[in-house]
Amino acid sequence: MTVDDFFAGHSEARAVHEAVQAAVAAIGPAQVRVGKSQVGFSREHPFAATWRPEQYLGSASAPLVLSVYLRRRDASPRWKQVVEPRPGRFTHHLELSSAKAVDDFVRARLAEAWKEAG
Repeated sequence: MTVDDFFAGHSEARAVHEAVQAAVAAIGPAQVRVGKSQVGFSREHPFAATWRPEQYLGSASAPLVLSVYLRRRDASPRWKQVVEPRPGRFTHHLELSSAKAVDDFVRARLAEAWKEAG
């Protein structure tokens, strides 16, 4: 599956994903893996992914969710949800309503996750 396949018929989500992908590219090299459920970014380890919430929820308040994997729990109220799937590993979910939502906050958390994945 390609990024084009994943976002076929979902132009709004695709535009937001492209903003995330550009932010990642500005940080440094990363592999992009497209699956049935998400588009993942990794170095030696995964550090972020984008996915379409309506794929799971039927409807959604935002076209795209960004999941960022950190070694700490970020206390920002911007996160929709933070879970600890393994001790010391935190997955932070952020609803992104537009490409403009990929701001300094998002870029800083992506940079932190990118560095930790290295």
